[in-house]
Amino acid sequence: MDVDVFVAAHQAEWNRLRDLVGRAGKLSGPDADELVTLYQRVATHLSIIRSVAPDPVLVAQLSGLVAKARSAVTGSHSPAWREVGLFFTHRFPAALYLSRRWWLASSAASIAVMAIAAVWIAGDPQVLASLASPEEFKDLTAPGGKYETYYTSDPAGSFAARVWTNNAWVAATCLFLGVVLGVPVIYALWANSLNLAIGAALMSSAGRLDVFFGLILPHGLLELTAVFVAAGTGLKLGWTVIDPGRRSRTAALGEQGRSVVVMALGLTVVLLISGVIEGFVTPSGLPTWARIGIGVIAEVAFLLYVFVVGRRAAKAGEVGDVDWRYAGDSRPEAG
Repeated sequence: MDVDVFVAAHQAEWNRLRDLVGRAGKLSGPDADELVTLYQRVATHLSIIRSVAPDPVLVAQLSGLVAKARSAVTGSHSPAWREVGLFFTHRFPAALYLSRRWWLASSAASIAVMAIAAVWIAGDPQVLASLASPEEFKDLTAPGGKYETYYTSDPAGSFAARVWTNNAWVAATCLFLGVVLGVPVIYALWANSLNLAIGAALMSSAGRLDVFFGLILPHGLLELTAVFVAAGTGLKLGWTVIDPGRRSRTAALGEQGRSVVVMALGLTVVLLISGVIEGFVTPSGLPTWARIGIGVIAEVAFLLYVFVVGRRAAKAGEVGDVDWRYAGDSRPEAG
């Protein structure tokens, strides 16, 4: 083997690896992936040189480069607080932003179904009669009825924890069962939309639609948005099974599956916030406008987080994947 030709053929890769190693700890997601790939490739180059043409100067040079790259790839971990900070300032908002078309479409479709179903149910006495007897109807919708007392059925802290657990379960169903071609996700969205439509229709028929919205909107804006995000992510995962694009189905599912994990972790916090609002704000003695105002502020903050922080992170190269150190290796694919 001609060592000079070998060096000329791979010098650019070695220089690029040296540059990435020098910036370790400040790399974007794609750059970190490239660091790992080049580390493996240059380690192979070093093995070839050692076995075929053991030039001492070149071996020493590549050995030092590979050692530094190995340290950058497998070295000491960042402090936990820094990892959490990077997750909530880069990975999670970028994942939200990059999947926005899926969850915005899920939101629009679900809200349309809710509205149409509520109007249909409220306008058809036979449908209303099939849902509840006159006694049950009164028990549900009258002042002090079950629709109102539901939010004070348990102490605020216990109620918030129960709501958080339930909503997290719904979100997890949408996220992880989306792989079954999205069918469970569509069912979950339908059931959730129909349940809200029935509540709105019953309260509307009792002339208390304002009370319904006063109870739903404080926590429901953020809570439903989180569910729609989970549903959109699950549907995207299901579509990846059908159409993986130019990648192999395994590689595409691996990447999207890791994005689902990012969403699951982030939405847990979002749903915790909505659960706290539902447990402490919705049933509180605050005026209706104040309770709804708190819900609107939480929703606007979330949307700004997505479309300002998330957009900035995505433009910086963040793809919403898990940290490259935990993503695992992937098999090279033909271009």
